[in-house]
Amino acid sequence: MSQIHEKSPKHCANKQAINLHKFNKKLFFSFSTLFLSILSLIFLVWLVLHPTKPQFSLKEADINQLNLSGPSLLNSSIQLTLLSNNPNKKVGIYYDEFLLYASYKGQKITPETSISPFYQEHEETNLLSASLVGNQQPVAPSFAYEVQRDQGTGRLVLSFKVMGRLRWKVGTWVSGRYRFIVNCIAIMPFGRIPSPPLSSRQGSQCSTTI
Repeated sequence: MSQIHEKSPKHCANKQAINLHKFNKKLFFSFSTLFLSILSLIFLVWLVLHPTKPQFSLKEADINQLNLSGPSLLNSSIQLTLLSNNPNKKVGIYYDEFLLYASYKGQKITPETSISPFYQEHEETNLLSASLVGNQQPVAPSFAYEVQRDQGTGRLVLSFKVMGRLRWKVGTWVSGRYRFIVNCIAIMPFGRIPSPPLSSRQGSQCSTTI
């Protein structure tokens, strides 16, 4: 005689709950493993291709004109040459925007001048030249006094600032745009009887922030 076992509805419900719990647990571990794998891959790519910021140096700066046409209006003409280097071995750089200007003791002495967009290959170096010309540029009333003080010390210190946007290129992949800022300092001999052009050809390394 065979035995008949009857299972109560409560027993069946418990079994289904256990199976559902196991399925959810497996699903959770599968998604966790996939997520961690993707994160590991992204981190590995970042370690291999993490771009180093570009390097800039001031090669030459010539002041052809720097005089006041009124108490607080400045006329200026400066020729500037920068050396731009991409130190990355596998990453190219698109410069979509490149604006620069000159300043003296924290105040602008030329309007912003733009350099045309360009692409820089990996480990490539480029010379960038620009003419910074200011006509009737407003300056602080203390400008003439500060210049006279610098003349007394025998040197004139100017700052050159670059602002722009760049994109990284790896193979066919191109990143979004990043803002960058470059700061350069030029120190020029400034005698008692100055006669333009004042020049700085010593070269100096610039700081770059992205």
